Amino acid sequence: MTDLTRRSLVASGLALTAAPVTGRPAVAPPAPWGATPSARQWAWHRRERYAFVHFSINTFTDKEWGYGDESPALFDPSDFDPDQIVAVAKSAGLTGIILTAKHHDGFCLWPTMLTDHCIRHSPYRNGHGDIVGEMERAVRRAGLAFGLYLSPWDRNHADYGRPAYVEYYRKQVVELCTRYGTLFEFWFDGANGGDGYYGGARETRKIDAPRYYDWPSIVALVHRHQPMACTFDPLGSDIRWVGNEDGVAGDPCWPTMPDHPYVQAEGNSGVRGAPLWWPAETDVSIRPGWFYHPDEDARVKSPDRLIRLYDDSVGRGTNLNLNIPPDRRGRIADPDCAALTSFGTAMRTTFATDLAAGAVAQASAERSSAFAAARVLDGDRETYWSTPDGVTDPSLVLDLPPGRTFDLIRLREYLPLGARITRFAVDAEIDGRWQTLAEHDGIGAQRVIRLPRPIAPRRLRLRILAAPVCPAISEIALFRQAAPAPVPVARISDPGVLASAGWSIAAASGGEAHRLIDGDTATAWVVPAPTPGAPASVTIDLGATVALAGFRLTPSRAVMTGAAPPRGYVAETSGDGQHWSVAATGEFPNIAYALATQRIAFAEPRAARFLRLRFDAVAVTAARLAIAELGAFTRAPVRLRR
Repeated sequence: MTDLTRRSLVASGLALTAAPVTGRPAVAPPAPWGATPSARQWAWHRRERYAFVHFSINTFTDKEWGYGDESPALFDPSDFDPDQIVAVAKSAGLTGIILTAKHHDGFCLWPTMLTDHCIRHSPYRNGHGDIVGEMERAVRRAGLAFGLYLSPWDRNHADYGRPAYVEYYRKQVVELCTRYGTLFEFWFDGANGGDGYYGGARETRKIDAPRYYDWPSIVALVHRHQPMACTFDPLGSDIRWVGNEDGVAGDPCWPTMPDHPYVQAEGNSGVRGAPLWWPAETDVSIRPGWFYHPDEDARVKSPDRLIRLYDDSVGRGTNLNLNIPPDRRGRIADPDCAALTSFGTAMRTTFATDLAAGAVAQASAERSSAFAAARVLDGDRETYWSTPDGVTDPSLVLDLPPGRTFDLIRLREYLPLGARITRFAVDAEIDGRWQTLAEHDGIGAQRVIRLPRPIAPRRLRLRILAAPVCPAISEIALFRQAAPAPVPVARISDPGVLASAGWSIAAASGGEAHRLIDGDTATAWVVPAPTPGAPASVTIDLGATVALAGFRLTPSRAVMTGAAPPRGYVAETSGDGQHWSVAATGEFPNIAYALATQRIAFAEPRAARFLRLRFDAVAVTAARLAIAELGAFTRAPVRLRR
């Protein structure tokens, strides 16, 4: 074993302590408990937060899900700057970027020869561009990690739903895995099957996704070419969806799951002691939508909101995948830049200094000197404090230097030995008395505890309240949260978007309808599901007569049991609130699953003071109807097709 380093031994969970001078045998490390991460999963856990970059045809059509019939001629960013995108991500403290190489519309951002529905047939660089390659090189220059998203669903491809498409998809996987260097993650979206262009068929195609794709074979294909790339999301992949797109992990969020297909009710919090190491990734966009939309420029999440998202994701042991969509220039828009830079600066300042440095650690029990209490202070995630096998409820005390004021506590387990801690408490000795600061289930990759106010205790204590085996705690760290710099209030860059200031609800069929115009997509109007003869409706007083060209509806993204968005709509307008005319009717495509903002244009603008919307049914069976936000515009976005 002379060729093995101590670090490699510790990482494998097989390290031995140095033999004491008395010649007594070395003490072995604890045996792993339950499921444990693979090498690529362990590396992934340590990335903590990175960027999603949604950029494609949808950026130019103002859609979230393209139908598949969009012309490649639409893709023409005026000032694509991958270094600017990467610099903004780096300023936010993000460790990597995952780019949407192909979304559901099937348009490919790399010059593949497998299809003509790709960047080769766009005006960008006269058909000689490669967005994937340009992004990959920019990411490498910045020292970040690179990953790719490849939608399994392809609403453009004529063979989707047939065996030939799966072969096509596998060839796309190989192209992306072999052309663009080392990847840290490969993303398979869960949206599969529905209506689409499909080479001109314009029909609905349904599939049994696990059987159709044969996910284990595709995951194995990725790993054959990219052994350290974690795959996202079907059973057999390395990481799972957290169950919502709000950026909120369960509390606790266990990294283990049962060995059966994903169940959303289990995905948010995981299942304690389950046999698969299948940790959660928490994905959320900095805007309401995943792609850039001019009408969302004033709805970028604030730095304070981003800090709360960090607490709700990374702080609960998951990784944060934060979407930052480029605009039609091919750059991150100014409001997003300001929020991300402020957030990143505050977080770098916060975590620059571990205020536990210089403390003295003492534990009620230690396995040996190699697993001493002091290991929680050495800044090395490969070392840890542990106790003899039979000691499963120990405590560890930090004697802190005087005057250390903090409001954040970070705990970490050594995950290669499993998620060992079931429940714990943290106490502080203040004015000679112990006070409990927090009590939680689960530590995992890390647990961040945010205190309501800064404290300066004499001592801090970790108590293990419940655990099936002895602990393996790699870190106890203390920090003081730096306040993010304020950012200017953004304005919507599209002059056609109507501001909701001055709007009011003139009538509604129940519920708190004011939530529809409060500018907050986290709130929702919730009413009983409409039935035949009893529709749900809301009337908005726009405050003045305008040339109304259409309306915008944002479904609630919250995972609400028994609630769904509307299936379709009847939109009416009025100048006086008494005489009404129908402006548009129709269905919202894919709204129940995409949960994307719907932008409905009227045939032509019309003078209106009042907008009335009627909803006759929900999109899927549910007891309630839920809508997060309504908006309107005075000119319709351009939508070009083949």
